[in-house]
Formats: sequence, C-alpha cells, structure tokens
Amino acid sequence: MDVEYTGRQTTITKKLKQQAEEGLERIGKIVGPSGSAHVILAADKYRRIAEVTVQTKLQKLVAKCEATDMETALHDALGKIEQQAIRHKKKSATMKRHPKEEVKGAGEVEAVPVVRRVVSVKEAVKTSVGRKAVPMLVHSFPSRSPLEEPHVVRSSEGVALRAMSLEEAVKEAAFRDRDVFVFRDHEGRAMVLYRKRDGKMELIEVP
Repeated sequence: MDVEYTGRQTTITKKLKQQAEEGLERIGKIVGPSGSAHVILAADKYRRIAEVTVQTKLQKLVAKCEATDMETALHDALGKIEQQAIRHKKKSATMKRHPKEEVKGAGEVEAVPVVRRVVSVKEAVKTSVGRKAVPMLVHSFPSRSPLEEPHVVRSSEGVALRAMSLEEAVKEAAFRDRDVFVFRDHEGRAMVLYRKRDGKMELIEVP
C-alpha cells in the first residue's frame, strides 16, 4: 500500500512512520494491498491531531483523532480505520448472502398451493345421493417458517469514550456515520442519540 505523509507544525519521526506502516499493514490485509493511504499529523497548541485516509477501488475510509501526544492520536485513528474496514467487509459478505436466502424462501412458498381442492356441483352429486350439492373449498396454508437468527456484530464505534456535550455528540455521530450513538454528558448522565427514518436525531435519556 502506497503511503503519503504530511506534517503540519510537527515533525514526522521514524517511530511515527513505523507505527503508521504497521497499522496500515493490518488494514491492508482486510481491504487488500491495492490501495493508497494518506497520513496527516498536525500540532495545535497542546493538541496532537492524526488524520488517516485509506482509498481503495471500492471504498474510502477516513478517521481523525486527537490526544495530548501524537502516538496516542495516531493509534486511535488507525484503530478506527481498522474497525471501519472490518465493518465494510462484514456488510459486503452479508449483502452477498441475502439474495440466495430470499430466492430459496420464495421457492418454498410457491411450492405450497393455497387452494388444495375445489369440489364442483357435479362431483358433489355423485358422492352424495339425495343431498343437495354444495360446492366446497378446502384451503391449505403454509406452516410458519422458523425465524432466522439475527446477524449481530459487536462494535464500540457507536460509544463515546469521553464525556461530551449534546452538540459534540451530534457532530461525532455524524462524523462516525452512526444511526445510534451512546455518550455521557459532563454531569455523568447516559444519553442515546437515535436517527429516525425522517433523518431527525432523537435524544433518549437513560434513567
């Protein structure tokens, strides 16, 4: 994987380059080696900011983290990129499996007829002598298919590790592209942000 470095108000040391290349090597095993990466390290007063972008043929992964030292910021950014790569890979595998299951289920439903038999008036006369012929309908319904086991993927991407305000939480949820985001405010109360179908964010206070 081709790696480009950019330093802003800071010097990119050999140790930082080695740390970045080791992390990108792990990411390359997930997304494939045919790609490029751009590592931006910046210093702003007491803050150290690391931004990592990985571009492949099918996707673009971006993560930006800050800390009091550059090694921690770079470590967190590489960790986020790795989580995004794993999530995209699992999502692609799930999308490939679903169409086959849907086609199979449709075939099973079509194999069971809704109307099993229709008895006409003439047939009723032949089978019942002296009785008034009455047409009958016999229905057969398919049995209830077992519920599929839900596909659950554990992830800490939707949980904030530090206390933050509501405005910060909304920005962080949008940056991480999460529909559900859990955080604690500065008073220690647990909060949940949930994106509804209309696109609005709903705030849920956990008792």
